[in-house]
Amino acid sequence: MKNKALSLLLIAAGTLLTSACKDFLDYEPQGTLSSDNVKSAANADALVTAAYASIGNGEMIGPIASMWVYGSIRSDDAYKGGGGVADLEDINFYEQHNLTQPQQGGGLYHPYTWENYYKAISRANVALRSITALTDASFPERKTRLAELRFLRGHAHFMLKMLFKNIPYIDETLSNEQILTISNRAMTNDQLWDKIATDFQAAVDNLPEKQTQVGRANKLSAAAYLAKLRLYQAYEQDDNNKVVNINKTKLQEVVKLTDLVINSGQYNLQPDFAENFLPEFDNGVESVFAVQYSINDGTTVGRLNFETGLNYPHGAPQYGCCGFHQPSQNLANAFGTDANGLPKLDTFNDAVIDFKTATVDPRVDHTIGIDGHPYKYNPAILFSNSWVRDPGVYGFFQSMKEQQAATSSTYKKQGPFIGTSKNIDIIRYADVLLWQAEAYIELGQPALALPLINKIRARAAASTGRTKKADGTNPSNYLIKPYAATNWTQAYARKALQFERRLEFATESPRFFDLVRWGIAEPTLNAYIAKEKTRRSFLSGAKFTAGRDEYLPIPQREINFTKGLYKQNPGF
Repeated sequence: MKNKALSLLLIAAGTLLTSACKDFLDYEPQGTLSSDNVKSAANADALVTAAYASIGNGEMIGPIASMWVYGSIRSDDAYKGGGGVADLEDINFYEQHNLTQPQQGGGLYHPYTWENYYKAISRANVALRSITALTDASFPERKTRLAELRFLRGHAHFMLKMLFKNIPYIDETLSNEQILTISNRAMTNDQLWDKIATDFQAAVDNLPEKQTQVGRANKLSAAAYLAKLRLYQAYEQDDNNKVVNINKTKLQEVVKLTDLVINSGQYNLQPDFAENFLPEFDNGVESVFAVQYSINDGTTVGRLNFETGLNYPHGAPQYGCCGFHQPSQNLANAFGTDANGLPKLDTFNDAVIDFKTATVDPRVDHTIGIDGHPYKYNPAILFSNSWVRDPGVYGFFQSMKEQQAATSSTYKKQGPFIGTSKNIDIIRYADVLLWQAEAYIELGQPALALPLINKIRARAAASTGRTKKADGTNPSNYLIKPYAATNWTQAYARKALQFERRLEFATESPRFFDLVRWGIAEPTLNAYIAKEKTRRSFLSGAKFTAGRDEYLPIPQREINFTKGLYKQNPGF
C-alpha cells in the first residue's frame, strides 16, 4: 500500500509558497517561508517538501508530470481524441506537427509547461540557497536534503531539455539580475547534458540507498536517472537534430549505472503488469521514482493529478468526460503476434488487426479499451464502442493505463473533470532493464541484452489474471514467447528492443522521445502518417519535418521577455 507520509506533506507545500511574480525568470516563492526566513530544521524541510510538490504542480493546459500530450500524441501511439480536431486544438497542432507554433493560442500547453518546470527549478534553488546556509548541527538531514534538491532540479532541467533541447540552465548561485543574462544557447548540446548530469551525480554521491520516507529520491533512483540522461546524451545530435554518432563511452556508463540499480536487489518487476497501473501498488518494487499524489487528506479536493483527467471514456455513465488520448490503429496493430508468439516487426501494420481472431501480446488488454473487453480489470464492466466521443474522427479505441475505476478510492470528479491520487511513475524498473539492454546492443553485445528483454516478455506472458472476462476466459487470443538466441544479431536485436519499448510503455508517453533519441523520428512518423491518414482523414495534412519537429519551439513570450536573448529553435 502507498505510504502517504510525503504525499501529505506535499499538500501543505502546495499552499505554503505562492508567487507574486509573472515570469519564471524572477520567480521567488513568497509566503510563510522563503529563502530569507528559514530558522529551523522543520522550516528547512518544508522548503524541500515544497520543491517535491512543484514537480507535480502541472495543469491540464500545462502538464509536467504526464507527457501524454507531448510524447504519446506526437508519436504513432495515439490520436488526440476528444470532440474533433477543434477541441483543444493546441494538441491537434502537435499531432499534425506542421501546425505547431512558438506561441499557441493564449500561450496554452508548451508555454505553460516551460513556466511550470522553471517554477519547479526556482523552488529547488530557493531551498538550496537556504539549506546551504545552515549547519549540519542545526539541520542533521542537510546533506541528504541538498542532494534531493539537486535530483529534483536535475529532473526539471532534463524534462525541459528533452522537450525543447535549447534551454537556459538556472542554478542557485545566480541572482535575479544574472538570470536575465543567461542565454538558452550558452552551452553546446553536450555541455548542457553534462551540466544537468552534475545534479544527478551529486544525488548519487550523497543520497542513501534507502529513505525512511517513501517518495523521496534515493541513491538508486538518482543512478537510474543519470543512466537515462547518459543514454540520451550517447545519441549525439548536430544543430539540426540529426543523430551523427553513438558515444560508446556514455553507453558504458549506462551499463555501470543500471548495474548499480539492478544489483542492489531493491527493485524488481511487479509480478503482474497490471500492478503498475493500480493505486494499491504505488511505490511498489517496480517504481524507481514517482510523482506522489493523495486524496482525503483534509483539503477540499486533495492533491490530485488532473493532468490526465481528460482521458476517460466520454460516453461511459461512470465517467462522462472527455474522450482524449485514443490509441491509434497503428498501436493496436503492433500488439499482434506471429505463430511463434513474437511481434510482427516489419509487417504488423499491413492490415487492421481483428481481435476476435488474431493472436496478441497480453499487454494490449492493459493498454487499450476494446469493445467487449473488461475495462480497467473489472469483468462486470465491458468497454463499449458507444463510450467513444467522436469515433468518426478518431476511431473506437480508448487509452486505459492512466485511468482508474470510478469506484476506486483514488478517484474524484470535480465538475466535468477527473482527478486521481494514483502516482505517476517517472522511472519504472522495466525502464532500467531496457536501458541496459539498449546500451549492450549498441555496444555490439546483443547476447547480453537478450535475457533482459525476455524478462520483460516473461512478465507480460504472466499478466493475464486480471484481464479475464466474467466466465474466466481471456478476452483476446494471447500468444507471447521469448526471443530465441538463434539469429539474434545486433540489427535484429535493435529492432526487437525498440519494439519492446513501444509495447511495454505504450501510451505512457516515452515513444516520441525514444524515436527522437534513436534518430528515426522522421522516417517512422511520416510512414505512420502516410498509412494512418488512409484510415483517419484528419491526418491528411500532417507532416513531420526533420530538423524542426523533434523539439517544441521556445515559447515566444520568453523570447520577447528576454528581448531576444533566447534564440528560437530551428524551423519555427
